[in-house]
Amino acid sequence: MKLKKVIIALAFTLLCAVSTAQEFRSTVSINYQKLQSTTQSYETADTKIFETMKRSIEDFVNGRRWTNLEFDQNERLDCSISIVLSERTSATDFKGQIQVQLRRPVFNSNYTSGLFNYMESNNFMFSFNESQSLDFDPNTFYDNLSSTLAYYCYIMLGMYFDSFGPNGGQDFYEMARTIAQTASTSGYKGWNSSTDGAKARYWFMENHTNSAYEPLHSVYYYYYRLGLDMMTKDQPTARQNIIQSLRYIQQVHKTRTNVLSVTQFIDVNITEIISIFTPAPQQEQKEVYDIIKEVSPINVAKMKDWNIR
Repeated sequence: MKLKKVIIALAFTLLCAVSTAQEFRSTVSINYQKLQSTTQSYETADTKIFETMKRSIEDFVNGRRWTNLEFDQNERLDCSISIVLSERTSATDFKGQIQVQLRRPVFNSNYTSGLFNYMESNNFMFSFNESQSLDFDPNTFYDNLSSTLAYYCYIMLGMYFDSFGPNGGQDFYEMARTIAQTASTSGYKGWNSSTDGAKARYWFMENHTNSAYEPLHSVYYYYYRLGLDMMTKDQPTARQNIIQSLRYIQQVHKTRTNVLSVTQFIDVNITEIISIFTPAPQQEQKEVYDIIKEVSPINVAKMKDWNIR
């Protein structure tokens, strides 16, 4: 066991140097239609900055080495980043909404499952200068755009590796913690636990580094590796493991209600969960129903076709 821990620790030692061995295959979209439909409209030539912004973000996420692991092209994390701009307060200052999505391939199939999908409220403020490349150091705050992107990259890496091994993402969550702590004094919204609300990006890091929510790490492993990845081999066992993942979600919920990562997990996977258990035995449906009713009652209505008494 000690040897295994040493191997895992060595495998996930983090590096931030730029390299050709990228981990992400991310698509980026910048929507600036709201700017054009308001008094902040611009001439066609002025939209060049948004194309530059798109390329800069893609280069930052896809061209940087975030770990010391080697990824083949088909192993890179499939994610997307969307920014909808709502205000431009100066030539280089913007406000809008950012959404980050991560998808995970399911073993022995052509199917991909959602692992992370989160859209922040419309208070994402950042500066972007066409003449400067995005830079990053976990212990230095350069700008809110690069820190936010880097933070979500490590949150996604944490969840991705948690889905392949128990606590596999621990080191990545710790890096996200460092980024959040460094950015917390910047004055930008999203980094402060006391002033930015229960849906601030800060909480994804907190949820995964707080020992009180330890079962959260097992959620991803049981749902994806022992659940979805086993569906083509042994569906009854796979369903039981998915139920176990929901029991872990329930444990976290009992520790504290409205944990952001719990809400995010259910919202991302509820349609998939219903699809998996619609043909399952009623006893399994009943347990899934009862857990969802406790953890996320807003989603119970989606199970209306189940014959639950």
